[in-house]
Amino acid sequence: MTRATPEWIVPTPTTTMWELIDRRAGLDPRGLMLIDEQGRTETFGGFRDRAERVAAGLYRAGVKEGTPVSWQLPTRIDTIVLSAGLCRLGAVQNPIIHLYRDREVGFAIRQTDARFLVIPGVWRDFDYPALAKRVSEDLTDPPIVVIADEGLPEGDPASLPAPPSLPSSPAETRAPVRWIYYTSGSTADPKGVCHTDQSLIAGGWGLANALDMSRDDVGLVAFPYAHIGGADYLVTVMVLGFPAVLVEAFSAPDVLPLLRRHQVTMVGGSTAFYIAFLAEQRAHPERSVLPSLRLMSGGGAPKPPELHFEVKREIGGRGIVHGYGMTEVPMITSGSPHDTDEQLANTDGKPVVGADVRVVKLDGSVAGPEEEGEIRVKGPMVFRGYTDPSLTAEAFDADGYFRTGDLGRMREDGHVTLTGRLKDVIVRKGENISAKEIEDLLYTHPKVEDVAVIGLPDPQRGERVCAVVQLAGRAEADPLTFEEMATYCRDAGLMVQKVPEQLELRSEMPRAATGKIVKTKLRDEYAGRPWRAE
Repeated sequence: MTRATPEWIVPTPTTTMWELIDRRAGLDPRGLMLIDEQGRTETFGGFRDRAERVAAGLYRAGVKEGTPVSWQLPTRIDTIVLSAGLCRLGAVQNPIIHLYRDREVGFAIRQTDARFLVIPGVWRDFDYPALAKRVSEDLTDPPIVVIADEGLPEGDPASLPAPPSLPSSPAETRAPVRWIYYTSGSTADPKGVCHTDQSLIAGGWGLANALDMSRDDVGLVAFPYAHIGGADYLVTVMVLGFPAVLVEAFSAPDVLPLLRRHQVTMVGGSTAFYIAFLAEQRAHPERSVLPSLRLMSGGGAPKPPELHFEVKREIGGRGIVHGYGMTEVPMITSGSPHDTDEQLANTDGKPVVGADVRVVKLDGSVAGPEEEGEIRVKGPMVFRGYTDPSLTAEAFDADGYFRTGDLGRMREDGHVTLTGRLKDVIVRKGENISAKEIEDLLYTHPKVEDVAVIGLPDPQRGERVCAVVQLAGRAEADPLTFEEMATYCRDAGLMVQKVPEQLELRSEMPRAATGKIVKTKLRDEYAGRPWRAE
């Protein structure tokens, strides 16, 4: 908030999560906070009061300050109430994305020593109680399983102890870890990411400052609330005081009537969401599919520059206000609706309030403006460390900056442009090739709906460049050919060494819960297939 802080904004980020919830409820008890797909609603005051009753029920069941509680739930009002109740108690909560299965869930509850596991019943044809039984059967002290579909426990708030507070001297005493999120790799064990209330609040505060929304806005949470973005978004809602619509499972055709009914002004989640909304608009060019839209906002995956202009031109509003963060640092940079179109299209925004971002070249020196290197960050939104201390030591440099593993440039105007992942750099005949540069170009082809560029093992080249393309619906009858793709790249001035040597067409991409394309799955799939040079 660059201007004078309006009276309806909670003005300080230096609170516990429960204090933030309580202050918003006191400021605006009747203000609308949450709306679900069935039309059920919750006000800020009602949310706070119900969370406290749930906290009392959990307390009676044995949840105290510091008790580890895992939960694996869809994006529902009850999910957010449960999380807030755990904040009231000062429990250590472990949100698990609902798509994770035995390997990830079992690892999380063992490593956190979860005393409780809160799950749905059968949801979207998957039996979560059966999963809980499988992952717990070999434990000597398994967690107590709570089926949230049967109702959250409630009790008398008068029975609760005082809410946990910040250390009296935060500069001298480290705030306690209250959140453990897990990131899942394809082969290695999941990594437990430890956050405090303060690190999550700092990330959400940074997002709130950048978005500059008002109480007249209506947001959307269509991604898994158990993702780090869930708590990030909750902080933004609490700071700014606007309501949000909750969606359990995202499908643009099914969701759009709901968004129009509630006049949602901000949608998004990730690039996959932007593309899905755009596809629906193109399927219905005779009308605006989302007339109330003010902006699209999200992160978690690279965004082709042209996508901003397509959304602004075809759907309307300010276009895409994209940000950059990760489980370890929920917000690093963010665009703002006050940025220029050029900045919104070509960058991932400026460092959010409190984030100290530097770019370090591969030789270890600090990069100057416009020089490419690894993005590193320091600040209050950075996680405390991993559950495995050996991973923590490797994750930070000698100056205390977190190594993101992402490549990018800091521009003269202070905006950051991501250029790829360190591990996504394709080394072809000794030449370093940025996958994102090729992806951004191919995305502009009219037959391409989405694209991932990967490096595949090659005995002559070291790696060859492979473009994996998801075709636009209108291109199914006339699919993209290899020669079309190669000619398009050459005509755009792409150096010949970067033109993909392999093209693979797909109807859909493998995606993480956030919508991000999982390139490791694509590499595994295509690396083992026979290939002949075109």
